[in-house]
Amino acid sequence: MTEMNAHSPGSYDTDVVIVGLGPAGGTAAIALATYGIRVHAVSMFPWVANSPRAHITNQRAVEVLRDLGVEDEARKYATPWDQMGDTLFTTSLAGEEIVRMQTWGTGDLRYGDYLSGSPCTMLDIPQPLMEPVLIKNAAERGAVISFHTEYLGHTQDDDGVTVRFRDVRSGAEFEQRARFLLGFDGARSKVAEEIGLPFEGELARAGTAYIRFDADLSEYVAHRPSILHWIMNSKAGFGEIGMGLLRAVRPWDQWIAGWGFDMTQGQPDVSDDVVLEQIRTLVGDPHLEIDIVSRSFWYVNQQWAEHYQSGRVFCGGDAVHRHPPTSGLGSNTSMQDAFNLAWKIAYVVKGYAGPGLLESYSPERVPVGKQIVARANQSRRDYGGLREWFDNDSADPVAAGLEKLKEPSPEGVALRERLYEALQIKNTEFNAHGVELNQRYTSSAIVQDADAGDEVWPRDRELYLQATTRPGAKLPHAWLVGADGTRVSTLDITGKGQMTLLTGLGGQAWKRAATKLDVPYLRTVVVGEPGTIDPYGYWRQVREIDEAGALLVRPDGYIAWRHSAPIWDDTEALTSLENALTMILDRSAASGHNVTDTIASQYNTKAVPIAVPHVTADDATSTSGIATVEGENP
Repeated sequence: MTEMNAHSPGSYDTDVVIVGLGPAGGTAAIALATYGIRVHAVSMFPWVANSPRAHITNQRAVEVLRDLGVEDEARKYATPWDQMGDTLFTTSLAGEEIVRMQTWGTGDLRYGDYLSGSPCTMLDIPQPLMEPVLIKNAAERGAVISFHTEYLGHTQDDDGVTVRFRDVRSGAEFEQRARFLLGFDGARSKVAEEIGLPFEGELARAGTAYIRFDADLSEYVAHRPSILHWIMNSKAGFGEIGMGLLRAVRPWDQWIAGWGFDMTQGQPDVSDDVVLEQIRTLVGDPHLEIDIVSRSFWYVNQQWAEHYQSGRVFCGGDAVHRHPPTSGLGSNTSMQDAFNLAWKIAYVVKGYAGPGLLESYSPERVPVGKQIVARANQSRRDYGGLREWFDNDSADPVAAGLEKLKEPSPEGVALRERLYEALQIKNTEFNAHGVELNQRYTSSAIVQDADAGDEVWPRDRELYLQATTRPGAKLPHAWLVGADGTRVSTLDITGKGQMTLLTGLGGQAWKRAATKLDVPYLRTVVVGEPGTIDPYGYWRQVREIDEAGALLVRPDGYIAWRHSAPIWDDTEALTSLENALTMILDRSAASGHNVTDTIASQYNTKAVPIAVPHVTADDATSTSGIATVEGENP
């Protein structure tokens, strides 16, 4: 990366331009605004996503919402965790069940794992409901949000990025000067293409039709609530998954019906009569009345970028990892890309960190992107075992196969055993707690514990969360007790835009060291002091360090450094802490400038007044257009 020179805020129209307002762009906008960074986020579309798209919101994504102060608001629009539940594999919604699975951690065997792993439960929030929560709060906190604004291109130099836009309504073109550009503009990312990100994999290897419809299906679902139902019948059997899908958008009257199609034959017929017959077949009700809301097609991608950055331009979200919705990893990973990057950009803008901190983004997030692309595509292939009992030599493979599956014979027993084995494999999609929470970062922003050795995984890494305080892992959740006697998570006393030095009552040397450093981005939390006592002993069980040791937790909740052994000497503690911060934040190369006279240095979730830019056709000939975007921050 080129060296970043210090500038006063007036040298730039804004600090960060974000292209795209999906889950990644929305998360970046709200995070940066919350951290007091001037941000202008644009979308060429008139509003948010026009279809339900992503919906599974895993615990880590909800933790991001929690840190940003919008978890409770998002929860209002979500199907709650206990309703996400019993995924059916059945001949139709009204027909004979084949097998059933307790999913998303709601089952008796996994419920405790999920509760102990996070203060947040999973939620189901369709993308058109999630995005407004992020965007509204970003705007209230000072971000400038522009719809109908098309990204045209950019040029970058040592000092910043000049970004070109077109107002879709008027046709007027204009430029903005920013410190950084974030390309969160989806699977057809123009930003990623312009900066030449290297990709591996393939696009459009399978096709699926999605029909959004309204119908009250409560009589089939309310007594066995679930957001996903897989249908096995002769009219829903084409494609890699080989089943039809009924997905609840809103319990239990808004739905999506999905089925695969042969791409070599072009897009399938989705006329009213065809769609009505297909949905009635999937539901198993020949007289069902429905309202067709929309029809769409999407294609299965298996592609990931091997690097996410070029100089001052960064990409994330679907722009860099492109995959099907199986396993529910898309929006969750996109939000975490943005959350990883936002605090780093904020620290560089404020002069807290040097440019080397930004070089940690790709090494940390590229392995995650590659992992989830592989997992999502493998989850599709894993449905094959659930169809092995089909009698493919029969005119109706499902009906004929079902007769054999139920036979009281050695052959029937063998088929049933294989079916249950195949069902267990689907835990890697539907109860994959480890896939969602076991990420381990290795980068210049992580100081590895040389004494720890290689991490050992006694249980399946994809299925089970392994909480640890090893550098590069997410801080374990443990319930403490606050000053008012209510429970508070370890995740609640860290994050919020700051580095956190976490120690125990024996760690007074660390506390004094942090006080002597006196830097605005570092807080000290002493477990055992009023407000953070550990009466359950839960933190003691997971901390993996001496009470007089210390952890350094990043604003995104990941552990950057730890000192496992006790330190009692103030000078030794100060030297250790200062060295760790210097390495993690590239402080030796930090600009040292501080722009807090116009940009708030602290985390702030309060609404602030903003001046919203606008452009008209008359501005097309103006020399300035809306080149300057002003946003008052607290």
